[in-house]
Amino acid sequence: RQYTRGTVTAFSPFDARADAEALRKAMKGMGTDEETVLKILTSRNNAQRQEIASAFKTLFGRDLVGDLKSELTGKLETLMVSLMRPAYIFDAHALKHAIKGAGTNEKVLTEILASRTPAEVRNIKQVYLQEYEANLEDKVTGETSGYFQRLLVVLLQANRDPDGRVDEGLVEQDAQVLFRAGELKWGTDEEKFITILGTRSVSHLRRVFDKYMTISGFQIEETIDRETSGDLEKLLLAVVKCIRSVPAYFAETLYHSMKGAGTDDDTLIRVMVSRSEVDLLDIRQEFRKNFAKSLHQMIQKDTSGDYRKALLLLCGGDDE
Repeated sequence: RQYTRGTVTAFSPFDARADAEALRKAMKGMGTDEETVLKILTSRNNAQRQEIASAFKTLFGRDLVGDLKSELTGKLETLMVSLMRPAYIFDAHALKHAIKGAGTNEKVLTEILASRTPAEVRNIKQVYLQEYEANLEDKVTGETSGYFQRLLVVLLQANRDPDGRVDEGLVEQDAQVLFRAGELKWGTDEEKFITILGTRSVSHLRRVFDKYMTISGFQIEETIDRETSGDLEKLLLAVVKCIRSVPAYFAETLYHSMKGAGTDDDTLIRVMVSRSEVDLLDIRQEFRKNFAKSLHQMIQKDTSGDYRKALLLLCGGDDE
């Protein structure tokens, strides 16, 4: 098993039945003891939460997620139900809801497909097919268009070159192609950006970005910002940021979900839950470095009540 940098790890000593009993007691009768619910669910990892749900059904003949939905409300409910979603299904479910019905949630498509590894994307496609009996790529192409669609399709192929020895000659060549396609041309040759950013290896692209800066005097992000717009621009930027550093990308995503008026709770919940067992410790580090405050402090300031308590427990600590 790979070493993870998550804030949530397997709880020990773990007793699924005891947890199921404690949850039932917390939700039984008049009024719910929210604190017990959130403390248990944020301190067990996803695999353990599935065992608790199974014990809950065995002991009481009740569905734990159903009970959470009827006993909790608002953002706390959304957060707890998200924590209960089996990890392997989490992304497929988020994508399914991003593409269904009126209006597509491009933000969710962008965040997930730009940040997941090729192996993760292959898993998402497989789960999507099993769970929803539909082809994810068909669904995505049906709801998107233009170069935005084309880059999503490239990312969905999950055929990015694996990291290996970096060929400096090819780095130079790609950097020149991007420079000619972006800065030197009226109207950008988006296709070149899509192919290079969507298929080259991570270590190769990091060198390409350095070389691009040397050749053009601009960060690649500045060129994308100037030469493209809308959903395509956001997706290209997300891909570039994830190539540079996935934790830094998520730190920025979390920061923007809370900064300014109003909180984008859907994004806040999705990122906190999906990264809690992967790299939330690294995300916290990047957050502290880039935003002059800690993730913990920002959640503290921006949220309230039991929802805040639960998010702070997932966050797992302050970085002074």
